[in-house]
Amino acid sequence: MDSQADNSGLVTVEIADSVAVIRLNRPEVRNALSAELMLDIYKAVSACEADDAVQVMILTGSDPAFCAGLDLKDLASGKLQKAFDQISAAPGRAEIAVDSGLPSPFPPHRKLMIGAINGVAVTGGLELALACDFLVASDRAGFADTHARVGIMPAWGLTVMLPQAIGVRRAREMSVTGNYVDAATALDWGLVNHVVPHEGLLLFCLKLAADVCSNDSAGVKRLLQTYAEGSLVTVAQAWGVEADAGREWYKAGGGDLDEVERRRQGIIERGRSQTD
Repeated sequence: MDSQADNSGLVTVEIADSVAVIRLNRPEVRNALSAELMLDIYKAVSACEADDAVQVMILTGSDPAFCAGLDLKDLASGKLQKAFDQISAAPGRAEIAVDSGLPSPFPPHRKLMIGAINGVAVTGGLELALACDFLVASDRAGFADTHARVGIMPAWGLTVMLPQAIGVRRAREMSVTGNYVDAATALDWGLVNHVVPHEGLLLFCLKLAADVCSNDSAGVKRLLQTYAEGSLVTVAQAWGVEADAGREWYKAGGGDLDEVERRRQGIIERGRSQTD
């Protein structure tokens, strides 16, 4: 198993078997988002996006938390605003087909990002989680939007992405009460895809990542791109986005019949192993 690791700094990155595990590493303050941590997350995702050895990213935190939100000291000093501005104006953004230009904690990227929520994800930490493609939660995870309790406003799309995940009425309740939602409720509401025992969280996510890596890499990226493009338009327009993507795919030779047949046979065998 080829692997590489950078275990220094506020963000650690471990790469093995085409999967990068990106870990927030400020456990003493529950991985609160300082200006430096925000910039390091952005740099780590950008580096993984540019690395041909990486097909899937997993974002998690050092126990006991995923991310407890913004570092209020850096917020009060103005450091966080400077970091926001730096990220918004970052040079050398990844050259991909979908860069909405909308605020995000991550650079534009085409590779899948799984959020492995190992503890609480609060306010800015909840936004960080929502920016992932989908979430797997430890049974110790909890979710809360405390922007109104602190007296700040979201800036990474929480009022858009949270209703998309759980419905607008539940999203409003979370935002205006500041109440925590436990892992089981998050699963019931559709905020997370799975809840697993804490000790098995990373292994479960690595297995999902391996499933993704076993697919056609270009096909995975094109599907994620289509989802991203469709999310920026109306439902009616999203149908056209998918149709256009399909035409472009086959026109570019994405439907090689010999390769499709080879993969189809593999799918049949895989299906049997999963259903027997």
